[in-house]
Amino acid sequence: MEATVHIVDDDPALRRALSRLCQSMGLGAVEHADAHGLIEAERLHRPACVVLDVRLAEQNGIAVQETLRSSGFALPIIFLTGYGTIPMTVRAMRGGAIEFLTKPADDEILLAAIERALAADKAQLNASRDRTELAERYATLTGREREVMACAIGGLMNKQIAGELGLSEITAKVHKRRVMEKMAARSLPDLVRTAELLGLAARRHR
Repeated sequence: MEATVHIVDDDPALRRALSRLCQSMGLGAVEHADAHGLIEAERLHRPACVVLDVRLAEQNGIAVQETLRSSGFALPIIFLTGYGTIPMTVRAMRGGAIEFLTKPADDEILLAAIERALAADKAQLNASRDRTELAERYATLTGREREVMACAIGGLMNKQIAGELGLSEITAKVHKRRVMEKMAARSLPDLVRTAELLGLAARRHR
């Protein structure tokens, strides 16, 4: 899928110049005169990032960033500004910005920042897909298998799992093997990492 750069600037000439720059590198480019369409754009184009002017005609770019983040907007943002202060830069970076560049930004520096932003979005997409796949796998576990998994990630051995759940050791071992197979876990540490990604609580020995 073609990566997309959303260019948000109220200067049409600059938008076109940035769009051409992105397209010269084989990237898709979508121009926006303001930030109002970004929420919808996030759903349509991934992987993607945003090049956002700090000083829009009717909007403050930093405030836009904060509003977007509070709405769950996940695309990485690169700021461009004709002027910049240290507090402004700090605020932007704390809000998750990839870069804060002063206009006119050097083409190579800007493209490097865009490359980092797109890589970050790809990683975020992959992590989201992984969590979804793991959640689907977890949904296939029976109630007993979920109990066994909670014990296993809590460090309990088969004999302890059996005693904890009132099972025979053989039955506990069978359930644990099924859990490993269904969760596609190659080892216990692998299963523990899976549980951490899903936010599952471990069951400790009493």
